[in-house]
Amino acid sequence: MKMLIVYTHPNHQSLSYAFLQEVVRGSKENAEIEEVKILDLYEEQYNPILVFNEHKRRRDMHADPELAKYREQLMWADKIVFVYPIWWGRPPAMLMGYIDRMFASGFAYKEKGGILPEGLLKGKSVVCISSMKGPVHYPLLWLNNAHKILMRKALFNYVGIKKVKFFEFGSMESPRGKHQQKLEKIYRYFKSIDR
Repeated sequence: MKMLIVYTHPNHQSLSYAFLQEVVRGSKENAEIEEVKILDLYEEQYNPILVFNEHKRRRDMHADPELAKYREQLMWADKIVFVYPIWWGRPPAMLMGYIDRMFASGFAYKEKGGILPEGLLKGKSVVCISSMKGPVHYPLLWLNNAHKILMRKALFNYVGIKKVKFFEFGSMESPRGKHQQKLEKIYRYFKSIDR
């Protein structure tokens, strides 16, 4: 199994970065995982801004040469792991910009005239690891699970990815947030995960 980790947090002293380290640590001890690549969107200085004008047309985005290496990463991966904080009930703008630009028609899906398109990323799986200041049930009780619905239905299912696993960790700024237990949970999951 080949695994791409898309990490989205500007601070390498953050809890998100600690989760990234546990994904890597567990993966190194898993014989099922052949290779791991990390895309750190902030360190990469990834440009999340969509630009459409007389030189860049939306319908050509799937072939934008500026994004070729990122398309190759997504095609290469069997499993894509997203590590990010929840800010204002959703992933950071940097990650949403990556999604806007990368999951383009002609690359991630194609229209076939019906209600739903044909997903072109079938066979891949996704794990989303997110953390937030609020309590763990905040997204469900206050936001009607908007984050998970956005990621699972509006994005991954739409492009053909049916196997999606979420780890949403709440109360992460509290001294009683059980940080070490949560980090250990991620390590154990990736140590034993298969496709």
